[in-house]
Parts: sequence; C-alpha cells; structure tokens
Amino acid sequence: MDRMPHWADVVLIPLISLILAAALSALVILAIGEDPWAAVKLMVQGALGSTYGWGYTLYYATNFMFTGLAVAVAFHARLFNIGGEGQAMLGGLGVALACLYIPWPHWSLALIGAAGAAALFGAAWAAVPAYLQARRGSHIVITTIMFNFIAAAVLNYMLVNVMRPAGSMDPASARFPEAVHLPTLHELLAPLGIAFSKAAPANVSLILAVGACVAVWLLIWRTRLGYEIRAYGHSETGAKYAGISPFRITMLAMLISGALAGLMATNNVMGEAERLVLNATEGAGFIGIAVALMGRSHPFGVFLAAILFGFLYQGGAELALWTSIPRELIVVIQALVILFTGALDNMVRIPLEKLFMRFGRKRRDAGEGAPKPDPRSAQHEPEA
Repeated sequence: MDRMPHWADVVLIPLISLILAAALSALVILAIGEDPWAAVKLMVQGALGSTYGWGYTLYYATNFMFTGLAVAVAFHARLFNIGGEGQAMLGGLGVALACLYIPWPHWSLALIGAAGAAALFGAAWAAVPAYLQARRGSHIVITTIMFNFIAAAVLNYMLVNVMRPAGSMDPASARFPEAVHLPTLHELLAPLGIAFSKAAPANVSLILAVGACVAVWLLIWRTRLGYEIRAYGHSETGAKYAGISPFRITMLAMLISGALAGLMATNNVMGEAERLVLNATEGAGFIGIAVALMGRSHPFGVFLAAILFGFLYQGGAELALWTSIPRELIVVIQALVILFTGALDNMVRIPLEKLFMRFGRKRRDAGEGAPKPDPRSAQHEPEA
C-alpha cells in the first residue's frame, strides 16, 4: 500500500517546500531591512507584468526545460547526470560549427541542422562517462562533474585559438549569418495581431523545448525503451532477470540525456547571443537538477518547474536592479528554493507520509468497526 497518494507527492510536497523556501527568503529580506511583500510584488511585476518580463522568463525557462529533461531521463534509469553544464557547452560548439560553416538558405533548415549538431555533440560528451559507468563501474556523478571542467577547457581553447575572428580580443566566435537568426516571439506573434516585446529574447526554440517535453513523455511512458529504462531504474537485479541489458540502458539513457542538454544551445547560442561565447550556459545545467527534482522527473512537472525558475531568474534580476538587495542575496533566495525542493525533500515528505498513514489507518478502523448486515435476515425477508 502506498504511504501517500500520488497527487500529494506531485503537488502537495513541492507546494509546501516552496512555501517554506518563500518564508525563509522573506525572513532573510526582512533581516537586511527590506520589505518582503514589496520585494515579491516587484519580482512578479518584473517577471510577469509585461511582455518584456514574460519574454525573459520564457527564455530562461526554455534553457531549464532542456536541462531539466536531461536530468529527468537519467533519473528514470537511476543515473545522476550532473554533467548537463558541460554537455550544453559542447552542444553550443556543435551549434556554432553548424551555423558558421554550413551555408543555410533559411533559419528553419538551420534550426534542424543546428539542433542535430547540438544533440550529437551533447550525446557524445555524455557517452564517455556512460561507458565508464557501464563497463568500468566508475561513478557517474564523479565522471560527469569532471567532464564539466574538461568541456569548459575545450570550449575556451576553441574560442581563443580556432573560432575567434582575426583582430578580436573577445573570446567568442564570429556572429552567425543573418539567414540563421531564429525568429523571436515578437516576430512569431506579430502576424497573429498579438503584441510582444521586441527586446525579449524568447524565440522559436521555446516551441522546440515544449516539443521535447512531449517527446520525453512519449518515450518514457509509451515505448518499450522507456519501460526498460524505468524497470532498470526501479530494480537493476529485476531488470537483469527480465533480460534487460544494464550496459544498453545506461548508454542509451545517458546518450538521450546528453542530447537533451546539448539542445539547450539552440536557445541561448543560436537564438539569443547569435554567436558562441564562454559563459553561454549561465549555470543552467546545474539548475536543471533542481528542475528535475521539483518536477518529480515528469515532463509536465519539469515544464512547470522550469517556468518557476525562469520567474525566479527574471524576477531576481529586476529585484537586484530596482532595490538595494544585492545580486548575491538573489542567488541565496534561488538556492533556498533548490534546497527545500531537493535536499530537504524528506523534511516535508516524512511527516506527510505519517499523516496520510494515520488517516488511512483511522478510516480502515472505522470501516472495520461499522456493523455489518446479517445475511440471514436478508434471506428471510419477504418478497414484495
């Protein structure tokens, strides 16, 4: 018997964790002499009060959808891929090579090619830790986090020594040709008569991210491979007895995870910066871990959690701009949300499980104590 209803695990626990994080954040803001309620209103206004704010919120959310899905797929196979940052960096390298060295006639074809290159580079970067885990028993957490630093070094070398335009001091690639520039939401919605901010960086890759959520849902819950991934994640021993190859599942789950992380580059490299820069990922690979944890590794949950963290990023930027609250404190507030929704999950889960078990026991006792109808009286009852 389940200790707690599924809806409580999916909705109630994250909601309570958010409330606790918000309460502690309010105390921190109050401690530095600022008004917490005014800070919340400013965050909401800055992130959701205009199409400009929505544009940035959705831009950040697009990054987090890709990295959150990457972590979620690995989680289903009981693999902790914390190398999304490095895989996204290599995905950016793939996007830059595809956009700079292939003459695309239209952005739609460029998006398909760049997305393929990003997925390929991200998957390739995840393949080595996956192989070391599957064949050599190396811990996936250690190898993936080490590969983040190697990816940063590779990207730095490529930008400084290979891809930097002549005469430029900036460690960045040349700007992509105009033919591969992705349309923003302003350009997509204008023909429909919907006004949207021109300055907002949200672009067509948002549609790609939502499509990735649907594709991952279909993969995990509607395909044989998804069933095998979930079975392996539940019990490696049971999966072996069922004929499921641990090597195959580890490799495939990590390749898919790396490809999803790499796809993030279609948003920030191709869609927003329109060139490859050193700090393009902006920590989104690590935020993806919190997004996957908060979303319970379900694509719909990842979608909602990505929107929330997009709100926190954009709202936090507005808060740092218009108040005396330092940017570092905004990072602390974001960290509190991650802490309560991730590391301190059991602090909320265990009391709730006990509460639901107690109520369930009372209902069972009440049902057993209720008088049962006598079958003999029903037999002797005269017919109408």
